[in-house]
Amino acid sequence: MEHHKKDCPGKDKYLNGKRVLPQPISKDSNLAAIIDNMDAYNGGRLRAACQLLKDKYSQEDVTIGLSIAGALTPAGLGPSTIIPLMNHGFVDWLTATGANMYHDMHFALNMPLYRGSHNVDDADLRDKGVTRIYDILFDYQDVLMETDKILRKIMLRPEFQKEMGTREFYHHLGKVLNDIEHQSNIGQVSVLAAAYRNGIPVFTSSPGDSTIGMNIAGVELLAEASGLLDKFKLKINPSIDVNDSTAIILNAKQYEKGKTGVILIGGGSPKNFMLQTEPQIQEVLMIPEAGQDYDINITDARPDTGGLSGAPPSEAASWGKIDPTKLEETVTAYVDVTVAFPLMTAYVLQTTKPKKQKRLYDRGQELREKLIKSYLENNKEIEELKGLMRKLSA
Repeated sequence: MEHHKKDCPGKDKYLNGKRVLPQPISKDSNLAAIIDNMDAYNGGRLRAACQLLKDKYSQEDVTIGLSIAGALTPAGLGPSTIIPLMNHGFVDWLTATGANMYHDMHFALNMPLYRGSHNVDDADLRDKGVTRIYDILFDYQDVLMETDKILRKIMLRPEFQKEMGTREFYHHLGKVLNDIEHQSNIGQVSVLAAAYRNGIPVFTSSPGDSTIGMNIAGVELLAEASGLLDKFKLKINPSIDVNDSTAIILNAKQYEKGKTGVILIGGGSPKNFMLQTEPQIQEVLMIPEAGQDYDINITDARPDTGGLSGAPPSEAASWGKIDPTKLEETVTAYVDVTVAFPLMTAYVLQTTKPKKQKRLYDRGQELREKLIKSYLENNKEIEELKGLMRKLSA
């Protein structure tokens, strides 16, 4: 029996999407056209993510955060994907695992990693001095051990001898790697070097959970054993990063009256660290705010087992991480990030103009002062907390 619109009021709101009748793929089809032609399932979600990047993230008043988890830099996604997206102005601040930033160093230092196979004898690899990250193979001595040796010497430079957050640590490290890139003439291969050049702040929420953190601890242990702790003064303070990352979002939303969007590649601590900036503003600092405006999440994790760190957008809205009135402008695509992320970046480069770099690292002190000002103006507990602090020093 045929149903007419007049028989079912409200039907149009469900049947107002683009008709599923894609154009045939041909030898002349470009990547952007192929993605725009994807209609359903996770292909459809990837299309929606790409079109959200083109339509919303491309606006000059949108501050974009990128989080990366999983072993992406050893897989080569730094030179292929992350750096082009940074240079295009689509990354204003970055959160990453320490491991990603450690393996990023290999590229700046011109240390080769090789395509291989995951079907290998790992005991034999260990015997031969070869390290494996799934199907990526590299030399244990000439890559890992040599990177550690160089990193330890870098950390003993004068600019590292203070307490700092990972934001400042990576800026100093990025400058060194940028200089090495130029000297060796190997092109733009290091994410940290690109972040330094573009004034992009980089954060790692768990700085001790990587070979970078391990080397900091190792040098500190040597300093302690040698009676030289007064010489090696590098200390990573995660609280500095919490406030500096929060200041980025507060400034974008409340001082510059702009919007914020996140590109969450994988989950883990980097994703949650990026999203927790809004609860830090609203819940801890008690400054009225609504949440991120746009959210793109590329993952293969599931929320029903307690995974998908930081939650899918709808759940994140209950924490204030995502603006609950903007959930229509969020996308979660359940796709391998090593497949989806390069396609997304290619789509952005093919369909949008470069954005002006916001150079938020250069504005760190300004943004922190704005955060302090808003905190003092809004938090009713301040005097009580000050009183308790005075008792501590009494």
